[in-house]
Amino acid sequence: MQHAVGSPLPQPPQPGHGPAGGWSPAAHHPGPHPPGAHQGSAPVPPPPPAPGYPAPPPGPAAPPPHAAHPPGPAAPPPQASPPPQASVPPPPDTTGHVPLPPGGPVAMPSAPPAAAAPDPSGTTLAVLLIGPAGAGKTSVAKYWADHRRVPTAHISLDDVREWVRSGFADPQSGWNDNSEAQYRLARRTCGFAARNFLANGISCILDDAVFPDRPVVGLGGWKRHVGPGLLPVVLLPGLDIVLERNAERSGNRRLSDEEVARIHGRMAGWYGSGLPIIDNSQLDVPETARVLDDVLARSIASPPQW
Repeated sequence: MQHAVGSPLPQPPQPGHGPAGGWSPAAHHPGPHPPGAHQGSAPVPPPPPAPGYPAPPPGPAAPPPHAAHPPGPAAPPPQASPPPQASVPPPPDTTGHVPLPPGGPVAMPSAPPAAAAPDPSGTTLAVLLIGPAGAGKTSVAKYWADHRRVPTAHISLDDVREWVRSGFADPQSGWNDNSEAQYRLARRTCGFAARNFLANGISCILDDAVFPDRPVVGLGGWKRHVGPGLLPVVLLPGLDIVLERNAERSGNRRLSDEEVARIHGRMAGWYGSGLPIIDNSQLDVPETARVLDDVLARSIASPPQW
C-alpha cells in the first residue's frame, strides 16, 4: 500500500486511545488533511523554507503525544443523539369541515322597545306559512326569503316529502297510514333543518297546509319540532283564486277541484283562531311579501297564543 509523499504512515492503535478496536478515521484517507485534523500520533514536520527567505521563528514546543493522559480503559463511543424532530404543523383540513352549533328549540323573538318599530327584515326569524293548495305559499315564501337583509332559507314541506322516490305515498292516490307517516317524517325533517339553520344565524320560512281541526298533528307538531318561537301566518285567498292557481299546476301537486274546495273549506277554520290571516286574493307576490313583513312585525311585538 502506497501513500502520498510527505504523508506519515499511520501509527498502530494504542490501548485506550482512538476508536474502540480500530484506526483513527483520518488514517484511512491518505493525502493532505485540513488544519487541525487528527493525523495520528506523529506530528507532520513543517516544509523547509524556500530559497532566499529566512526560516520562520520556532514556535512553542508541542507536548509529546499521549504524555498528559496516562493510558486508561477505553471510553465507550459517544451515543449519537437522535436528530431533533421538527414540529410539523398538522395538515390542513381538506374536507372543509366547519364545526356548527347544535340546533335547539327556537325561542320567541324578543320584542323591541315600544319607542322603536320592529323591523322583521333584519331579524332572525322562524316563520310557518299556512294555506291551502294554490294559496301561493311557495311563491311568497321564496320571494320573502330572497329579499331579506339577513340570510334566510326557504324550507318547503312538499319538496322534502318528495325526497322519497321509490315507495312515495301520494295522497292523491288516497290518504292512508303510509302517506300520513311520510307527512309526519317530512315535517320532522323540516323542523330539524329549521333548528339547525336558526342555530347558525340563518332565518327560515316553512310552508305547509296545516288544518285547524288537527292541532296536535299540525301546529302542535311544528311547535315540538321547531320551538315556541315559530311564528305562524295563514295565507288564505278566495276559493276562486285558489282554483285558478291550482289549475296552473302540474304533476302530483295539482289536485282536483273537489279536493281544493274541501281543503279551502277546512282552512276557513283559522278565522277566529287568533293567528294572523292574509287574504292575498288581490295581491301579487311582492305585495303579499310586504304585508307578511307587517304581520310579522306585529307578531314580534305581541306574539300570538297558539
